[in-house]
Amino acid sequence: MAAVPTLSASGSTRIPAEALQVLHQQIGRLKANVESVFQGKSQVVWAVVTALVAGGHVLLEDVPGVGKTTLARAIARSLGADFQRIQFTSDLLPTDILGLTLFNKDKGDFEFRPGPIFAHVILADEINRTSPRTQSALLEAMAEKQVSVDDRTYPLPDPFMVLATQNPLEYHGTYPLPESQLDRFLVRLSIGYPSAEIERALLLHRQQAEPVDSLQPVLSLNELRRIQSAVDQVHLEGSLADYLLQVVQATRTSKLLRAGVSTRGALALARAARAQALVNGRSFCLPEDLQALFVSVLAHRISLLGSGEMAGNQRQEAEAVIRDIVSSIEPPV
Repeated sequence: MAAVPTLSASGSTRIPAEALQVLHQQIGRLKANVESVFQGKSQVVWAVVTALVAGGHVLLEDVPGVGKTTLARAIARSLGADFQRIQFTSDLLPTDILGLTLFNKDKGDFEFRPGPIFAHVILADEINRTSPRTQSALLEAMAEKQVSVDDRTYPLPDPFMVLATQNPLEYHGTYPLPESQLDRFLVRLSIGYPSAEIERALLLHRQQAEPVDSLQPVLSLNELRRIQSAVDQVHLEGSLADYLLQVVQATRTSKLLRAGVSTRGALALARAARAQALVNGRSFCLPEDLQALFVSVLAHRISLLGSGEMAGNQRQEAEAVIRDIVSSIEPPV
């Protein structure tokens, strides 16, 4: 069994070098397994694995048919985890997701019937096609990893991850996610079309069967829990915290924005940076960890001036604002 993080004589937590190497190898196996069926998008896989290690959720905003479902299923199968796909529609109810309490005639009592949210990996497909009431049913689940039904609280499986999708080009019959919902996603990503070489290989070699169906687990859920726990032991020094806060403060004072990044957003970025360092095999953060995450972690957490939603070209505008702010602030040496 791999060594676990230990306490040093001073009381601060550290990750032994041997344990760090084991964690890095385990994460590498996970990434390689996913990439074996989701090819040509190494950076996307890296970002999703980083979010998984951080214990966060992912919003995949892209056109249909670029592999969002394959990516989610590959993550679940690589972990041997329970997977549920929820198709969001206009008539979907909160109970269709969370579950409901029914009377059991045989037992003479009411019992809770869990909904599809009770799985380790959830694919929330076309999340912006359901009503705000149903969207809000996910808030407690994503923030606290529990659901409340009929005044009772039920814990969700651990680990728990939501990968939600939405089409940025289609707005008819959609309900843009409110800021409170967007804030629950650690990162927002776009997959994009595969390269010509990868697409040609798919045309020539893809058969009837889905390659993801043949994937075998390469990481146990217990191993993933240990990796996620180790994120807390990754060191973020004061100068990097100051750098992070400078960027966050700049979003709050920008004349282009109606609202900047919240404290929760700053905390999310710090945890994502720690996870990024661990994924890269380090027990300490570098400026590059923050720089790789500023856009994907912060752009969906800001509101453009004169706009109440983050759709279409507003996404590009928001990302451009974050890039401009980051480029205007000198990183620590």
